[in-house]
Amino acid sequence: MERQVFKYLVRDSGMSQSSIQRLFNSYLKQAPIVAIRSKVHVHLMIDGTYFSNELCLILYYDHDIRYVQLYRETDQEKYREIKEDLANLVSLGVNIYSITCDGHKAILKAIKQVLPDVIVQRCLVHVKRQIKTFLSAKPKTDVAKELLQFSSQITGIKTINECNLWLSSFAKWHNQNKGYINEKTINIETKRWWYKHKNLHLAATHLIKAIPNMFYYLNDPEIPYSTNRLESYFTHLKEKITLHRGLRFESKKNFIRWYLYFKNNGK
Repeated sequence: MERQVFKYLVRDSGMSQSSIQRLFNSYLKQAPIVAIRSKVHVHLMIDGTYFSNELCLILYYDHDIRYVQLYRETDQEKYREIKEDLANLVSLGVNIYSITCDGHKAILKAIKQVLPDVIVQRCLVHVKRQIKTFLSAKPKTDVAKELLQFSSQITGIKTINECNLWLSSFAKWHNQNKGYINEKTINIETKRWWYKHKNLHLAATHLIKAIPNMFYYLNDPEIPYSTNRLESYFTHLKEKITLHRGLRFESKKNFIRWYLYFKNNGK
């Protein structure tokens, strides 16, 4: 694949392969500066993705202008680092109105610490995906099947009335089934206990905890209800990096930085 890419670049640019390679190398030895572009009433999306070599890229993406305001290259999503990033955005004068995220504990904790009054919108696609992970695509029990059905409906909720109907139906279902969901098994000798239907309990608890932050977008359509735009962003970036599998670690990080820079500038 890499040889094919060079072949097309040579054909389209009129440059030799060695000249193109030297140009690439000159870029990969340095990194561009990503500047803050928008500061007023920002609808921010935060999400992270992982690459090989334990590289984690976290983006702070302005949904309104389709722009990465800030990024961090690290090894995992850490509370201390995300808190620092949000504090830096605030100190630079960025007025963050809402944050859409996947509900990662480190992100939620950092937001609570730095921006306690900001609107936090949970990514509905991540909520659905996590519940499906807990229950599987084809759960065996009727209760689990019903819960999966409830979760599958959330991205289709477009009005306050539809939201109220869904909340009412879910509350009724949970009241009818909470005994089964919370059923415990107890070891008589050790007195230790665990939930008999562990994954079902995890899925129900995940949805219940997410509900308070799931429907802000209904009152303000400018708030994105998912981070799907970043999912697409990450997919395209990884496709490009795959074409350059032989990059050294530092060059790979600079490749990512240039990718962000060019995407920000519409190239």
